[in-house]
Amino acid sequence: MPNEDTAKLYLITPPAPRLADFSDTLAGLLDRFEIACVRLSLATRSEEDIARAADTLREVCHRRDVPLVLSDHFLMVERLGLDGVHLSDGARQVRAARKALRQDAIVGTYAHASRHDGMTAGEIGADYVSFGPISPSSLGDGALAPFELFEWWSEMIEIPVMAEGGLSPDQAADLARAADFIALGEELWNHPDGASAALHGFVARLGA
Repeated sequence: MPNEDTAKLYLITPPAPRLADFSDTLAGLLDRFEIACVRLSLATRSEEDIARAADTLREVCHRRDVPLVLSDHFLMVERLGLDGVHLSDGARQVRAARKALRQDAIVGTYAHASRHDGMTAGEIGADYVSFGPISPSSLGDGALAPFELFEWWSEMIEIPVMAEGGLSPDQAADLARAADFIALGEELWNHPDGASAALHGFVARLGA
């Protein structure tokens, strides 16, 4: 398992999981590995589908004392019994989400590779700021977040910083010196040996 001085792991769900299978997979990962948080990040905008997934995965996460946050739909967070929101548009909705949610709710935001957007989000109430991708992936607008951005942030800004998007175990290990969280999604679900084997590889490098 990662030691106390390294970055914590944060999982992002697949965009269109088969809930019955995925809930079992997620339960197995949370039982085997130390995970700080799970993000429900679905491709669908159907509130019914989001609610169904939230109901299923909330039980899996909360039974193991792992918070579950929802991508973007912050107005659904309270009624679904979730722990917060991850906003994908930088600082634009941080104030609105903070106002709508209870005081102890998690409000995180993705700032692409923009130091300015990240700082603005932090100043108006974000609990963490995410930068990425690290290498080409489906995340973001094509701009890569360099290691120097995380290094600068960790030295200058107190708000926790997350790395996500196109991470290899070696990149995660390098970033763990500066990032507070390493977010993994497609790196696990698309791995030919399965999510558990993939996550074991990341944990081994982070703990090295």
